Amino acid sequence: MLFDKVKAFVVQLDGSSAGAEPVFSGGQTVAGRVLLELSGPARVGSLKLRARGRAHVHWTESRSAGSSTAYTQSYSERVEIVSHRTMLLTPDTGEITTLPPGRHEFPFSFQLPPTLVTSFEGKHGSVRYCIKATLHRPWIPACRTRKVFTVIEPVDINTPALLAPQAGAQEKIARSWYSNSGLVSLSAKIDRKGYTPGEVIPVFAEIDNSSTRPVLPRAAVVQTQTFMARGARKQKRAVVASLSGEPVGPGRRVLWQGRALRIPPVGPSILHCRVLHVDYALKVCVDIPGSSKLLLELPLVIGTIPLHPFGSRSSSVGSHASFLLDWGLGVLPEQPEAPPEYSEVVAVEQSPFPLLQDTDMSVEGPFFTYIQEFRFRPPPLYSEEDPNPPSEAMRPHCRTC
Repeated sequence: MLFDKVKAFVVQLDGSSAGAEPVFSGGQTVAGRVLLELSGPARVGSLKLRARGRAHVHWTESRSAGSSTAYTQSYSERVEIVSHRTMLLTPDTGEITTLPPGRHEFPFSFQLPPTLVTSFEGKHGSVRYCIKATLHRPWIPACRTRKVFTVIEPVDINTPALLAPQAGAQEKIARSWYSNSGLVSLSAKIDRKGYTPGEVIPVFAEIDNSSTRPVLPRAAVVQTQTFMARGARKQKRAVVASLSGEPVGPGRRVLWQGRALRIPPVGPSILHCRVLHVDYALKVCVDIPGSSKLLLELPLVIGTIPLHPFGSRSSSVGSHASFLLDWGLGVLPEQPEAPPEYSEVVAVEQSPFPLLQDTDMSVEGPFFTYIQEFRFRPPPLYSEEDPNPPSEAMRPHCRTC
């Protein structure tokens, strides 16, 4: 059969190795080759190459109009990020070319735009990059092959805005049976806004319970995915890390002097895409029996370039000392508070924040990433699956701040 003449038709990228693919960022050159292996002579009209990057969102919402009438509204939007076309093989005379049997290589290269969006896969949207090759032959359907590649746009946390401390305070009157039972106040502070996966956020907080009931302080890192189309928005939230403190009794005041909250492998923040955003926040809250919780939210940016070991690190240490003094600790403690046990930080059985509890946020496709000398730390999967799910008997109630 004529189809059998094409034994192999693939796109390969330079820099690929066994089990690993290259990762790109804005402004870099993507180079590779299209491999065509023929078992016999084949007539070819053209070989076209197209590179495309696209951000796409889509969701539907059902609405009721009256007692029995319902309709579904669809929201969709897409943004073209990369578009490159080139012809790898075309006869000079416009006629058909006959390729001999064997292996044929057609090299290509093109430069990515200077500003891109990190590859992303979510339930209601995605950012995908791929290279597609199309082989046209007379009287035979076109033969196509595609290669998906990953883009990671660097997010450097070594900037003044992301090294600045974040702080806030809230208070509320606790009510019980329509009477006031006292004031509960919460203050929280972290030493900077930008972090990278694997780092520990030292949480400084003050919980002052002037009510007549014990209260429970908690903290969590929450990821928010926002999809935008036609003036509407759709959001998905998931808790990616959490910790729970000890109950604070009536009339007591408790200080968190750097409680450790480790950032798990999560994707970086996506802040500059027109149709989707990925944001993070540290939420510190106090559960008050018989009343709504007291909530404080501090913005976070998850980056790909970690804190520099020199320069920015020393200035960060100095600002950290000032940060502690401003917080009212007076002097740096000689023996800082020991971080909690690993089980206290991530154990789902004790934590009121089940990890990634929003099961609707499932990944729809693979997303491979690689570490490049800690300089451009790539994000892992935007996964909403717990790699070590608890048993049904130990699974907590789904509660978030």
